[in-house]
Amino acid sequence: QVQLVESGGGLVQPGDSLKLSCAASGFVLDYYAIGWFRQAPGKEREGVSCISSSDGSTYYKDSVKGRFTISRDNARNTAYLQMNSLKPEDPAVYYCAAGDSLYCDETYSPDTRDFGSWGQGTQVTVSS
Repeated sequence: QVQLVESGGGLVQPGDSLKLSCAASGFVLDYYAIGWFRQAPGKEREGVSCISSSDGSTYYKDSVKGRFTISRDNARNTAYLQMNSLKPEDPAVYYCAAGDSLYCDETYSPDTRDFGSWGQGTQVTVSS
């Protein structure tokens, strides 16, 4: 059974950090591009970051560049999203997703339709 499970969300103050994890089971994460998306109440799900399977190239949404870092540990079949300097506009449910035959770089804007496997999401709340 193909499954992605996110963890690491929580309640933090502005300026704090969180590291989200996305553990895969039932398939080899190494073969897939990994995307991190977020959805705030009343808003559409948006792509935050993406990492390719082939060469580790990445994409970041402009508002998170320099603050968020996506990575993958293929030996652990896990992907990560390190989030630093969290801002009041970052709270949302964060989802990881796996997509086949995708190349992530600054010319690609992650589209939910390109990702076939999704986790259940983890809540990130930023509040003082």
